[in-house]
Amino acid sequence: MVRVDGLDRERRDRGQRTRDHPQPRASLIDSERQWFKSRVGLHASETPRQHAFCAHAIQDPEQVMVVADAARDPRFAVNPLVTGAPNIRFYAGAPLLSSAGHALGALCVIDHKAREADPKKLDTLRFLAAELIRRMETRRAAPRSGEGPSITR
Repeated sequence: MVRVDGLDRERRDRGQRTRDHPQPRASLIDSERQWFKSRVGLHASETPRQHAFCAHAIQDPEQVMVVADAARDPRFAVNPLVTGAPNIRFYAGAPLLSSAGHALGALCVIDHKAREADPKKLDTLRFLAAELIRRMETRRAAPRSGEGPSITR
């Protein structure tokens, strides 16, 4: 029991360390769009892939992508998410990498202020992205309510 409590405390502590970023998000990417599974500070449920920072983040699935000032980054300077609401300046995104090795999207934090990335917070973001994938895959593998094992004859 102590070990489980310790893990729960660790998750809570890691989550707390990311809270000074006003807009955490979890998004999934397909060929045309990104849609948000979790979002704070954003009313849209999806955006076109061509505007998605997370589409860039999944290009290198082993790294957390950091954009310290999107207005000065040539990839994003004219992006409508930078030039208009939500006025993204800072972005850090950890790819959501399935156990099969597929980059499905990203867990990210954005801010309307440019900033440098804190290495401890990037480690926390990596940890939380891995935890999110673990939970998604566990949930997907669990039988749905009312479904029992299938029997064939």
